[in-house]
Amino acid sequence: MTPTLFGRWQTRLLLLATVGVLVSLPFVVTAPDAEQGIYFWVLAYVAIFGIIWDIVYDRIQKYRWDRDWPAVYQLLAGIWEMVFILCGVKLIGLPAIPKELPLDKFILHYGAVWLAIFTVSQTLMRVIFVRWRFRGGEWL
Repeated sequence: MTPTLFGRWQTRLLLLATVGVLVSLPFVVTAPDAEQGIYFWVLAYVAIFGIIWDIVYDRIQKYRWDRDWPAVYQLLAGIWEMVFILCGVKLIGLPAIPKELPLDKFILHYGAVWLAIFTVSQTLMRVIFVRWRFRGGEWL
């Protein structure tokens, strides 16, 4: 499947709002009261910055001869987005996320969310939304 820009946005937002929230719940429940909202703010920033990054990814994809976006590019994009959000938190300071955010918790949470979303996008999305693959990732 070659996703369109609108398809990328739809898929990103759908998966973050469903799978991302479900994977974040154990982190929220086990976190101290002061840290509970942080995990949902991380998801929100991934969604906000991801919409912008999807424009860049769409441009890169158009330069490829087959207009495809292989899984290794998704892995690199996931790593880049994690580093970008982490730098935003540690260097600039994103609202609602303290600069003292523990690195191990952030990486564990982000990695779990990313792995779950990647797995669902490669498997379950193809079963639930059969035409999703043929519409460039658009499910609406």
